[in-house]
Amino acid sequence: MTLSSILLQALDQQTIMTIVMWVGIIGVFYFFMIRPQQKKQKDQRSFIDNLKKGDNVVTIGGLHGKVYSVEAATVTLELDKGLKLTFEKTAISREASVKTPA
Repeated sequence: MTLSSILLQALDQQTIMTIVMWVGIIGVFYFFMIRPQQKKQKDQRSFIDNLKKGDNVVTIGGLHGKVYSVEAATVTLELDKGLKLTFEKTAISREASVKTPA
């Protein structure tokens, strides 16, 4: 074997290992960062689309209230007897009865 053929083989192995490493890094990013975030966004979108009158919710600002009415892009919350505020649907964070993870 000549020196040039040994260098070519080493270069090919190094190139293959570099490609395998990058594929692994991309796989880790996808399964541990991108995929869970997409799942969370999908669940949030589903929650907002399925809001109905009487649901207890929390806004992104921390206000707790009961859904009084649902329109196309807005939700009216009843915070207290006779006190109703209108919010964008995207301002609804979560259901009030669900415990937040510590």
